[in-house]
This record gives sequence, C-alpha cells and structure tokens, in this order.
Amino acid sequence: MRHNYLLCASFCSLLAINFMILFSCNNTSETEVVTDTTKVTNTDTSMPNTPTKVDTMPATIVNHGEAILSGTYTDTLVEGTVKFDTVPDGRVKLILDVKIPSKAGKIVSLHIHEHGDCGDAGNLAHGHWNPSNAEHGKFGTASFHAGDIGNVKLDAQGKGTLTLTTKLWTIGGSPDKNILGKSIIVHGGMDDYKTQPAGNSGTRIGCGVIK
Repeated sequence: MRHNYLLCASFCSLLAINFMILFSCNNTSETEVVTDTTKVTNTDTSMPNTPTKVDTMPATIVNHGEAILSGTYTDTLVEGTVKFDTVPDGRVKLILDVKIPSKAGKIVSLHIHEHGDCGDAGNLAHGHWNPSNAEHGKFGTASFHAGDIGNVKLDAQGKGTLTLTTKLWTIGGSPDKNILGKSIIVHGGMDDYKTQPAGNSGTRIGCGVIK
C-alpha cells in the first residue's frame, strides 16, 4: 500500500513539472509572437511615412533674389527693395521700388557693385560689377557694365520704380553672371552714361546686399 502511494506521488510530481514546463514554453512563445507582431506593425507600409530631413541648401540656380535698400548716411532716408526673379525663358527680371524723400522730383542712379558689403558708407562694395571689363555706359548700348542698371526719376514724394529684364544675369550659377552676394548702390546723382568708370553718379546714399 505504501509502495503504491509513493508511486502515485512520484507520478503526480512528474506531471506537475511537465505542466509547468509546458506552461512556461507557451508563455515564451506568446511573447515572441507579440514582439514579432509589433515589429510588423511598425514597418507596415500602410502607416504614414516618417518625415525625412529636407535639404535646405539652395539649388545652383534659384528663382528669387532680393536686396533691401537702406541709407548709408543718417541724414538721408533711403528705403526700398530690389527684387530679382528668374522668368520662364531663363532671363532675370528686376523690379525696383525705392523711396528717397530728400531727392523728391530728382533723378538718382543705381548700379550693381562687386562686393556684398555696405560698410563704410557703401564704399566697401567697391566698384561696378563688370565681369566683361567693358567701359561704363547705358545698359543695352554698345558698351556698358553688367551692373549698369541706370537712372530712376523720383516723383513728388521721392518714390521711384524701375523694371529691367536681361539674359546677362543669373540668380546663382556662373560667377560671370551670378548677382547673388553682390550689392545694389543708390547714387545721389544722375548717371551721365559716359564718364568713366561710374558715370559721375554722385555720393553713395543707399545700399543693399542681394540675397
């Protein structure tokens, strides 16, 4: 009788151990399935794509550039913008809006200068941008600098506008055409289009860097 009891107890213990092992294996298998399911869910192509980092570096040729004009002297207000846009045929269009109350009713002149630096009352912009080493003159004539924008007649409030389109400029690209990083200088006088090298245009009263 005692022998049968011991045999039964041993069998029950063995059965309990097997049950525990089986239960443990089932739990491990279930955890792995859940983990695998999670991985599949995270890579599901139906989920929205994670935003990728956008390259903010500008293209070689860009569509827009702009210079904000301000006075180089505290006693002469100069304000305005010079906007440059690449048009469909590849040319660049300039649109100028300027206001100089102290020059109301008079003529001022503008040029693109070599360097994008308005320091020292605009003198750090250096001379006219002239990549072809031409003589100064009126834009579009036999000889002129690529930066020879020209004269602007101001109204009774000192406001003036100018529009110019040319294939000689690009916004970015080749150094002999690229206007970015150069400056726009506003001169207080009229360009005579003949005096070398700058048309006897007068003091540099305004400046803005093309960005």
